[in-house]
Amino acid sequence: MNLHLVALRTTKYSDTQTILTAYSRELGRVSLAMPAGKGKSSARMKALAMPLSVIECVSEPRPGREILSMRQVQQGVALKSLHSDPVKQMIAMFLSEVLAVTLQGGDPDEAMFDFLVACIEVLDKADAAGTANFHICFLFNLARHLGIEPDASTYAEGSVFDMADGRWRRSMPLHRNFLATADSEIAYRLSRMTFSNMHRFRFNRRERNAIVDGILGYYSLHYVSMRHLRSLDILRMML
Repeated sequence: MNLHLVALRTTKYSDTQTILTAYSRELGRVSLAMPAGKGKSSARMKALAMPLSVIECVSEPRPGREILSMRQVQQGVALKSLHSDPVKQMIAMFLSEVLAVTLQGGDPDEAMFDFLVACIEVLDKADAAGTANFHICFLFNLARHLGIEPDASTYAEGSVFDMADGRWRRSMPLHRNFLATADSEIAYRLSRMTFSNMHRFRFNRRERNAIVDGILGYYSLHYVSMRHLRSLDILRMML
């Protein structure tokens, strides 16, 4: 079987093997064995499997086999700057960690895979202004594919954003998981961010970090905990 993959993370399994966690177009989330060590083959595989790399391989899935083999591994999409630009590289690490948490299982989703590849290509080509806001735009768009997109049609001036329900309300809910009026307006503005206009949104580091914290808090309420992302602290210092 030919597999088209987005690399998420690698984990050392033994002195001779590393496990690549990836999201595939054909099977959804998969684990694949790749060589580890200091030889040319393992060095090539390590370069191909960097976070958010798009790769292709041949594998033979079998019932009951959790870790798949990889043969004829090659680059699927040529990326010019994603793994050489330090900021883009850090964003890729952060987003791959988010995806490793959210894309846990279930049936394959070709629309999700195509979305990921399209976003990776956008990040690879983005200028400095677009790069700074890419992860924010990505998380908003990912929420749509995960089925937890906030309902922007419910926004009204002066309303508050009910994070538990994903809606804007004219009165405060009876729980603590909501944003104050000013922050609710910002959340609405962010819902209008696209990969085409993300470079026009201007935030300082404090504002950008607060926005990311809010989005991850929203994800944690609706989907899965985002409290232990190791790359987040480094990302905060770079953007």
